[in-house]
Amino acid sequence: MPHFLITNDDGVDAPGLLALAQEMRKLGDVTVIAPDRNWSASGHVKTLHRPIRTKKAVLADGTGALAIDGAPADCVALAVLGVVETPIDLVVSGINPSPNLSYDMLYSGTVSAAAEAVICGIPGIAVSTDHPLNPRADRDYTTAAVTARRIAERAIANGLHAGLLLNVNVPHLPLDELKGWRITRQGIRRYEDELLINHDPQGNPYYWIGGKFPTGEPADGTDIGAVQGGYVSIMPLHLDLTDYKKQAAFMQDGWEWGPEN
Repeated sequence: MPHFLITNDDGVDAPGLLALAQEMRKLGDVTVIAPDRNWSASGHVKTLHRPIRTKKAVLADGTGALAIDGAPADCVALAVLGVVETPIDLVVSGINPSPNLSYDMLYSGTVSAAAEAVICGIPGIAVSTDHPLNPRADRDYTTAAVTARRIAERAIANGLHAGLLLNVNVPHLPLDELKGWRITRQGIRRYEDELLINHDPQGNPYYWIGGKFPTGEPADGTDIGAVQGGYVSIMPLHLDLTDYKKQAAFMQDGWEWGPEN
């Protein structure tokens, strides 16, 4: 029976984490380790210069979990390095309540946890859903949780390998209204950030990065296009960031990279 590590970047009390853990229990054994607070948009953080503390937690369904005062990637690292004694077969991170599309992946703590799994030699899947922006709207994680389980089932059936890294984005639709799955590539994200400036009681300025929710170009074959079209986006990732075309160009076009005389 496979053993899954479930984590996230929204904190151990997040409803998306609970929905994911409950669904993955249908496939095998589940261990939940998550941050004790929200680490959204934290990127790939690894804690090296202070101790990481853990405490037992209880999810809303009464099952146990471990909360840590570190980042999402720390959750995976601690588990692999010995906090969890049973070997982990697959790390599933999520469910994030907003999408992680295109350049969002560079900011995403959800994706960073799955990437840390791959660095540790374990396959990883990051799962996000495209919920309404209204914070008071009902947020149903059922479709995303069932989708995560089905993808994990297929990954297991096809043989888990250490380099498997998937970024999954699920439209906020009832399960029977999904149009299907698409294997996608990275689209182009549009950010409309604004710098908000205010002053504390001593007159010192402080800053807040705000602005509108990012948009994107819904081109065919991209993650953005798939989600906007009602399809689950499944994007295979790898951690090699080398631009091989530019590497070849630099080697062929006479660029001089040696030390100056």
